[in-house]
Amino acid sequence: MTQVVLTGGSGKLGRPVLTDLLDHGYSVTNVDFVRPKDDPCPFVRADLTDMGQAIEVLHQVDDRHRGVDAVVHLAAVPAPGLAPGSELFRNNTVSTYNIFAAARHLGIRNVISASSETVLGLPFTVPPPYVPVDEEYPPRPQSAYALSKTVGEEMARHFCRWEPEMKILSLRFSNVMLVEDYAAFPGFDNDPALRKWNLWSYIDARDAAQAVRKGLEAPIKGAEVFIIANADTVMSRPITELVAQFFPDVPWRHEVGPHQSMFSIEKARRLLGYEPQHSWRPEVPRPEVPRPEVPRPEVPRPEVPRPEVPGTPS
Repeated sequence: MTQVVLTGGSGKLGRPVLTDLLDHGYSVTNVDFVRPKDDPCPFVRADLTDMGQAIEVLHQVDDRHRGVDAVVHLAAVPAPGLAPGSELFRNNTVSTYNIFAAARHLGIRNVISASSETVLGLPFTVPPPYVPVDEEYPPRPQSAYALSKTVGEEMARHFCRWEPEMKILSLRFSNVMLVEDYAAFPGFDNDPALRKWNLWSYIDARDAAQAVRKGLEAPIKGAEVFIIANADTVMSRPITELVAQFFPDVPWRHEVGPHQSMFSIEKARRLLGYEPQHSWRPEVPRPEVPRPEVPRPEVPRPEVPRPEVPGTPS
């Protein structure tokens, strides 16, 4: 049985990843600051900015595990603005370096690392170079968070240069959504500007978990980056209308479907066998449209002649 250390397994993305790995026969140890309410696998509390702790959790922690086959590194300050920029950058980059270095020292060659859609230039105050966006243009970090993820991708390239047999896949997850988040989606149509910051994209947490597992199983060596998003947008309006309204000067690379995501997932499809299985659309009940009342025509009642009553004889 493949032994995986999952960092950040108690988070919004970590919980579905943990469930998916367990469901597919992996043995998992969850390394996080916060113990989950349900505890389906061994849990270790560790500070991964401490190199000693990072090495220990990838080697052996008492009876939790001994020896590790693969690492899924999700632990991080998960979004801009949740900590001062310098602290966010320190935490995310140091913990990522420690995990990559510990894996290298211990001979662990299979590493999946959470990058982010933000490296693509979010919130796109400067428009993207083209749509759909893909992995071919250089990162454009616009925040300390995005910069920390960009540095993580660059570190992965050099670790794999030092260790040609090592695999580090950086997954650029879009905005992670749980099923309960979908109730808000129909409201996005009221103000499309609210979601233009990531080109109206999202990733169902269950499909994100699928991408992690497919990454672990992919016969790839070296460092690669992949955009991981759902196949559709968060909107009901056609994507061509939205791009024309908010990014009129951005060129199109190819024709797209009416609700096709502006985050290309073709590379993940081609190299990982990733294919989204979920969408918000079937999860949100369509509002009942009241049927107009059709007035019933008045049917004239036929006049019935009143019978004559004969007079009473005198």
